[in-house]
Amino acid sequence: MQIEPFGLERWFAEYEHGAEIMLAESGVRSLGSGRFDTDPGELGYVIPTDGDPEVRAAVADRYDRDADEVVCTCGTQEANFLAVLAVLGGAHPLDGQRTARSSSGTAHAVVVTPTYQALHAVPEAVGEVTRVPLEPPNWELDIDAVADAIRSDTRLLVVNNPNNPTGRYHPLERIEALYDLAADNDAYLLCDEVYRLLAEDPIPPVASMGPHGLSTASLSKAYGLAGLRFGWLAGDRAVVDAACRWKDYTTISPGTFGQHVAKQALEDDTEAEIIAENRDLVSRNHDRTQAFLERHGLEWYDPVGVNGFVTIPDEFENGRAFCRTVVEEASVVLAPGEFFDHPDRFRIGFGLPTPELEAGLERIEAVLES
Repeated sequence: MQIEPFGLERWFAEYEHGAEIMLAESGVRSLGSGRFDTDPGELGYVIPTDGDPEVRAAVADRYDRDADEVVCTCGTQEANFLAVLAVLGGAHPLDGQRTARSSSGTAHAVVVTPTYQALHAVPEAVGEVTRVPLEPPNWELDIDAVADAIRSDTRLLVVNNPNNPTGRYHPLERIEALYDLAADNDAYLLCDEVYRLLAEDPIPPVASMGPHGLSTASLSKAYGLAGLRFGWLAGDRAVVDAACRWKDYTTISPGTFGQHVAKQALEDDTEAEIIAENRDLVSRNHDRTQAFLERHGLEWYDPVGVNGFVTIPDEFENGRAFCRTVVEEASVVLAPGEFFDHPDRFRIGFGLPTPELEAGLERIEAVLES
């Protein structure tokens, strides 16, 4: 397996530690641990290693699935990694007799881009990938283009919704059309749904649509609990079983501490309180960011979630040049659009505490006016 360096993470490694304000963060501000019981008892492995059955059952209820159709993971990143390996890395879970492969002997995936790099880099490392681009300024999902990209050896369609980096929330009818394409072609639809609960009216998750739907999510983004590193994959039992076999070679089990707090965060009343708080914060910060962009003639597609994909100021050659100037002159980290194959843009995250967001925007404003 060969995989491309993770460009955005390498950018963060270069600048995040020394910068004073992080406006490239893609999640909601972190919650304090004081609102939870933080004593899990003995710090052993989680047994069974796919997660506590009660936690898996609580997650499964959200997808109209059974507990054995969920595996708990180290964040959404591992959930996506395991899902891709489960579907592309061996015998096809839907049909043990299916052997359709490309001429190179690998399986094929169709990935909707721009997106978080891992969602196309991992499939590209284990199979062949056709990328179907969302086009600016509206970033609409072209179902016909996805259909045209499907081949006889296609096993997986990949999308994230709401989209990172654009904030585009694809409507239910388009996601259902993607699901139907997957089902008609004996493939799976994998949807990264980490921002879904930040929408005012979230559409049903893909894993609830039928046997060809796979959903990944975590407590990192919408919940503001990234440090727990707790996520999950929900979907077809055959894929989950295959993911568990791969997981034996990655993290083995989720972390004991993360699962202990996750169990509390997923309780109905606590979850509702957290999501309501975070939606309110995101809404207020969205409006502040929107006003800032309008003052400076910068444009984005009005996003759902906490990421916006913004046009760069005219004075700068590309996103990397703009973001490097901002971090070096104002100590504010932004994400260059080059890492999403759009060098004319940059990603901004607005989910952090409001005073920090306002301070970061003021610093960027000083750079633009200097």
